[in-house]
Amino acid sequence: MGVVLPVLFAFVAAFSNALATVLQRRAALSVPQSRGFRLSLIADLLRRPVWLAGMLAVIVAGVGQAAALATGPLSLVQPLFVLELPLALLLASLMTGRSLPAGMWAAVAAVVVGLGVALASADPAGGRELVSPARWVPALAASAAAAVLLAGAGLRRPVGKARAGCLGTATAVCYALTAALMKDAMRVLDDDGVTGFLTAWQTYAFAAAGVAAVLLLEHAMQGGPLVASQPALTLGDATVSLLLGVLLYQEHVRTGWWLLPQVLGVALVVTGVLVLARRGVDLRTGR
Repeated sequence: MGVVLPVLFAFVAAFSNALATVLQRRAALSVPQSRGFRLSLIADLLRRPVWLAGMLAVIVAGVGQAAALATGPLSLVQPLFVLELPLALLLASLMTGRSLPAGMWAAVAAVVVGLGVALASADPAGGRELVSPARWVPALAASAAAAVLLAGAGLRRPVGKARAGCLGTATAVCYALTAALMKDAMRVLDDDGVTGFLTAWQTYAFAAAGVAAVLLLEHAMQGGPLVASQPALTLGDATVSLLLGVLLYQEHVRTGWWLLPQVLGVALVVTGVLVLARRGVDLRTGR
């Protein structure tokens, strides 16, 4: 049961996030595009019911993610969100009425099998429950700096792969940081109850990081093709989360000869994600 619960909660969150991605991308592509970062984009999206439905799915995903992080290590939970891409494409194909070709199904299988092999061989476990300020400060500074630099680099480029890739990676950093902060906030909730949770800095920090991630995600979706933004988001989130799990929470993963199947699993995941993103279903037309 120690692994089953976080995996189950993480899958619920991944499915909800996949649904949110499909709905939010359809909404983002229905509003005027902009070259710069603009808060008014959210005002435009608020008038789209499909975007509001996507945000409801985001809330469900957040609850599932919080439950997963409260019951399992960050380095196990967050990599499972790699499943968002195949789930999003499957949902998009259902909504558009177009079936996935055989090559896409093979890519889905590569992601699922590769993720299973990588996580089974890494066997993420252990770690500290309490993260000291001495660990949080450099992690927060490095993550914020990376997100700002990536977002700035993306917004200076015209619409295309480079813009979408930079913004997708910046979004990934914010999502990973949100998860790390959320895990600590769940620890505060468990130790100190609702009052402690509502007065903890981690609670407001993960909320701020989450809002930044949503804003960056909308701009990444408008910034260029899915083949650039989605792999950066999917693989970046898993990679940064793994690093934060090890560096912040001192979670353990297997090394030695176990690195061989881990590399094989990661290679399958990367290959599958790139194929799915490159040949993915257009969320407006189904092509």
